[in-house]
Amino acid sequence: MRYISIVACLLITQFGLAGEAKDASTNPMIKLETEKGDITLELFPAKAPISVDNFIKHANDFHYDGLIFHRVIKGFMIQSGGFTFDLTPRISIREPIANESKNGLTNGRGTIAMARTSDPDSAQAQFFINHRGNSKLDTRGDRIGYAVFGKVTSGMDVVDAIAKVRTQTVSMYQNVPVEPVRILTARLLNPEIWTPLKDPEPAAPAFERPVPLK
Repeated sequence: MRYISIVACLLITQFGLAGEAKDASTNPMIKLETEKGDITLELFPAKAPISVDNFIKHANDFHYDGLIFHRVIKGFMIQSGGFTFDLTPRISIREPIANESKNGLTNGRGTIAMARTSDPDSAQAQFFINHRGNSKLDTRGDRIGYAVFGKVTSGMDVVDAIAKVRTQTVSMYQNVPVEPVRILTARLLNPEIWTPLKDPEPAAPAFERPVPLK
């Protein structure tokens, strides 16, 4: 009888772990391999389907490979997705996306959000990871915020390390790391669970630099 109870407990535990593993894999996971270490991101398509789809498509296009964190502000955020090591812009081949900042997700420490210009619907490839909670970047009343679409699940120490690097002003660009920190690769870890959305119709391009305002 005791043996049966032990076996039953083991089976329950195994099924429980399997259930947890299944739940853990229901959201897309992206790994950013950087020169400071790996950052793993969990994306939230139920809350931000357009932003998640856009980010995964850019990763699958190899858009992020070799780009630097070109704007780094300790205690605020680290930003990437637009420039190579010598600040040559890498232009996205994809159209700007609709702003999803009203999805209920907040710009807390370790969350990832889309960078944009003053046009709320201008985000393309650039993104930032919040180094601390930045509630001022959330939608408040008539003020449109910056759309959060995921969070760091491992590698926050890497985010901290990047946020601490020395920065400088280079021509028109501020808060540029003195020693560039590159994204080596950006890869979807569980492609089997992701179904791409239909690409949006072309929109007018934005000519401002996409930045979250401090």
